[in-house]
Amino acid sequence: MSAGVDTTPEPRPAADGPSGDEGALPAPGALRPPPIPGQATRRPGSSKALTIGAVCKQLEREFPDISISKIRYLEDQKLLSPRRTPGGYRLYSAREVNRLRTILRLQRDEFLPLRVIRQELAAGRADASASESQAPDPRTLRRATVSVSERAEARYTLANVLEETGAEASLVRELEDFGVIKGRQQEGELTYDETEREIVRAASELARFGVGGRNLRVFRTSADREAALLEQILAPSLRSRNPERRREAVETLENLATVASHLKHLLLVHDLRRLAPG
Repeated sequence: MSAGVDTTPEPRPAADGPSGDEGALPAPGALRPPPIPGQATRRPGSSKALTIGAVCKQLEREFPDISISKIRYLEDQKLLSPRRTPGGYRLYSAREVNRLRTILRLQRDEFLPLRVIRQELAAGRADASASESQAPDPRTLRRATVSVSERAEARYTLANVLEETGAEASLVRELEDFGVIKGRQQEGELTYDETEREIVRAASELARFGVGGRNLRVFRTSADREAALLEQILAPSLRSRNPERRREAVETLENLATVASHLKHLLLVHDLRRLAPG
């Protein structure tokens, strides 16, 4: 061996995986790249990562309107960063699932647009509040998520609705008579979708104070007018032949519906303050 010659073998670079692959393991002896700030890494004994379908199933009880397309949209908006397998499948860590839960909660309970949610997450305030919250009782009254995306929708018989909401059958019939809900015949039996089930649940709460289906027509009329306004704004895009443009229009429609609901809530609070004793 000649003196002064360095024969120390150089480390071999990691084998290149598919584009965007965050899950490929480096070749033996390869140098591992430094971790990206804020990126979760798998450690022995850590919780198992979930596929996007498993995440959707895990959260659907708390957020009935969640869908795979909605999760993908949040990823497109840079709010979620799941890692990818060599085959291109998304894998969500427990931290990403909690982050998704926080985003959905802020949309549902706080009516926050995605721009504000992104700021809340960046500041760490949303993550802190989410860690202190507990999952709600699925039988209690909950505010519906504003989601209009097409998806497979569960149907519920009258018996199912009465059992889950605690409402009286007479109230459901009254809501139908005044056009608040409208069931659909399926296999010879009248059934209701998830939104109608939650309408019955809310109406049941109001019925405790003597509010009947006749009184709720004002909500039906108001909702019809708001829907007509949003349709007027986005009708051309919603009917576009371009799938990407239609998808963007649906997401815009959901965001506008969220803002409109928040505005209606603020106007109601403003008027009710006159009734509260000073």
